[in-house]
Amino acid sequence: MSIWYASLARTDLPTIDSIELSGRTVVVRSDLNVPLDNGKVTDSFRIAASLATINEILPKAGRVVVASHLGRPKGFDPSLSMRPVAEELSRLGGFEAILAPSVVGADVASTIDSAPDGAVVVLENTRFEAGETSNDPILAAGLADLGDVFVNDAFGTAHRAHASNVGVAQRLPAVAGRLLEAEISAFDRLLEGSDRPYVVIMGGAKISDKLGVIENLLPKVDLMLIGGGMCFTLLQASGYSVGKSLVEDSMLESVSDLLASEYGDKIALPLDVVVADSFAADAAYETVSVSQIPSGSMGLDIGPRTVAQFTSAITEAESVFWNGPMGVFEWEAFRHGTEGVADAIASCDGYTVVGGGDSVAALRMLNREGDVSHVSSGGGAGLAMLEGTPLPGIEALTKTTEDK
Repeated sequence: MSIWYASLARTDLPTIDSIELSGRTVVVRSDLNVPLDNGKVTDSFRIAASLATINEILPKAGRVVVASHLGRPKGFDPSLSMRPVAEELSRLGGFEAILAPSVVGADVASTIDSAPDGAVVVLENTRFEAGETSNDPILAAGLADLGDVFVNDAFGTAHRAHASNVGVAQRLPAVAGRLLEAEISAFDRLLEGSDRPYVVIMGGAKISDKLGVIENLLPKVDLMLIGGGMCFTLLQASGYSVGKSLVEDSMLESVSDLLASEYGDKIALPLDVVVADSFAADAAYETVSVSQIPSGSMGLDIGPRTVAQFTSAITEAESVFWNGPMGVFEWEAFRHGTEGVADAIASCDGYTVVGGGDSVAALRMLNREGDVSHVSSGGGAGLAMLEGTPLPGIEALTKTTEDK
């Protein structure tokens, strides 16, 4: 565990229980960054996850103001307006959600002041403001002016120092929401690794995105199962020919060092893979041993022998963390590896955590989210925490009210 995280774990993180909300205007930073299609929310997981905090605050507070980003707009972009998100929040939460005309300013303050009791005001997309991602002090002050208390419930942006999470927390009495509490508790348990055997499953496309996490977790775990596109860089570093499979050449030296390290024998790579002649849903495919990948083929999923090996390890574990699909699960022909891992985690009697957008999407698509101990709303933040990197959004909450 990093020095930062050990220090945080010993700190009594301020929560909703530790602050007076009655009659006060509460600014809540939620993570409502959800996928849209033609102006409709296509996956409401993060919206639903935000409701525990909002619904707890709503009967107590004088006013509730919800802030979130949506996508990565470069200035105002009507296709990324928070309107459909506010409508879905209202539908799921059972309260009126009023969309503010902007993020900060007199018109926003007027919307908040005139909101009826029991309603929630949703600010426009915080990333419509140029100063959001740079934690601009003027924008942060404008957001702080909208309320009396700040509740950060957005674990998904906790690894970013933005105006709507860190900037506001530096200017108002600030506490963690229920979702943020639950996320910290889940990843704290994973970092402690006290429930053994402890198995981690890593997938996704690039090893470069997760090497730091792998290096930090490897000494703590009993076994690390690696699939997805990233496994082919490790397979090539192990001496296998991987055809046209995804390989990050710049990572081969680092990966070779990892495999040769004192913890390298904890890494389990695929025994077989599903290969295709092209990257397409309808491509011709076959299952081959990792020692027999054709030169003109690319690996798009782990094979059945690997699924059986991974399943055996997962179902016997007491702690499990999964981040990253085992293949191109969006296409049925290359979904079986991811489905097998999801089924194994669902069958595990130990403490199970799934994090990362693609992993959670796969879990939900397979209707397995209810069979997991904790489904994380934050991909990058969870990985940063497991890597031992300080999270600015959480650090800002550990300052006392008197410091602000």
